Amino acid sequence: MYKSFNVNMDDIDLDSLVKYEKTGREVHSQNKAAIRSKLDFFKNKEGDLLASEIVADWFPLIDADVFLSHSHKDSNLVIQIAGWLREKFGLASFIDSCIWGYSEDLLRIVDDEYCYQKHKGTYSYEKRNKSTAHIYMMLSTALIKMLNNCECIFFINTPHSISPKTYIETEGTTDSPWIYSEIAMTSLVQIRSPQSHRERTLVKAGLATEAYDHALQIKYDVDLTHLTRLTGDNLLAWQDSATEKGAKSLDTLYSLV
Repeated sequence: MYKSFNVNMDDIDLDSLVKYEKTGREVHSQNKAAIRSKLDFFKNKEGDLLASEIVADWFPLIDADVFLSHSHKDSNLVIQIAGWLREKFGLASFIDSCIWGYSEDLLRIVDDEYCYQKHKGTYSYEKRNKSTAHIYMMLSTALIKMLNNCECIFFINTPHSISPKTYIETEGTTDSPWIYSEIAMTSLVQIRSPQSHRERTLVKAGLATEAYDHALQIKYDVDLTHLTRLTGDNLLAWQDSATEKGAKSLDTLYSLV
């Protein structure tokens, strides 16, 4: 990662983004992982599951310039933003929720094989706790890898993702543990130059955002002060002044803010 941005959507004309949704859905489709219906592919000879094999298969090779972090309630909006980034700048986006939703499928497959108690017709509470911890740890590790390997992060800041505590630019709360994790990681991962990113090879991709039971609501304090603020005016200025396509177009953005 080189730069992380707090994209404030308050002053952005959202209707103007609708025309980019078709392109964004193409990005969405390209991001999707192929789902395996069986776990046999991921076992060693002792029958143990191999975490690295699961992550590699469910989260395939993805080469992206921009990591888009957002609330699941803003899925259509972020797809439109991905389309805008591709059409206007030739940038490849990683849409976190397009892949993260598969975590529930993976959990179901693991639980059906390892946690279901046939004699009771129920799932073991203790085993499900363990399986959930393992799966989420694998996905969190993949998330960190993807954050580290994208050149920049766009946190799409809307009321769906952050509830302001004092002011939206500096701090607030979120009920998504994945948004909390992503923002925290942006202050911890190593800062690398744009050049090192553009010379990179393909990496094992990650996931992100939220796919959890909304019956349990927990608020996490989030600090946004280390994210560079992007406004609608900043994005329009970038669109009007960028002369390069692809990763080099990000240099124009960096110079503006």
